[in-house]
Amino acid sequence: MNSEHLATYLNDHLAGSVAVLDLLAHLETAHANTDTGRFAAQLRADIGADRQELETLMERLHLAESLPRKAAAWLAEKATQLKLRLDDTAGGTLHLLETLDAVAVGIEGKRALWHALAAAAGEVSALRGIDYEALSARAVEQRRRVEAVRLPAAKAAFRG
Repeated sequence: MNSEHLATYLNDHLAGSVAVLDLLAHLETAHANTDTGRFAAQLRADIGADRQELETLMERLHLAESLPRKAAAWLAEKATQLKLRLDDTAGGTLHLLETLDAVAVGIEGKRALWHALAAAAGEVSALRGIDYEALSARAVEQRRRVEAVRLPAAKAAFRG
């Protein structure tokens, strides 16, 4: 097992979860007491659980979390928030759409992570014993839920 490559890969995905969770927290706050805010809160809880799965795997493999990667992800999220505010200063429909796009990309990345680990588990025994299929299915379900909010947001953002 190439633990250096695996540590880098898992830490990159862990850092990505930091950015997505922060985006969802902002969405939840911006849309407090609305269906969108409740959607963001529930999705954030679900993605937080997935992040815990990843942290547990890293602990089991004795792979340390990379604080510089987490910090870089935090900074990237702040830059994304600034970009979104510049695009839609009122924090309206375009802001919502672009936030959901970023969240969707993060979920697809997580799904790709579970698929890659499942494939590698055939060769790397340390990666066995995890239900990657269930984790991937959960990512697909999360992505479906994002689409249910993202597509109406696109219609609203582009309406004349």
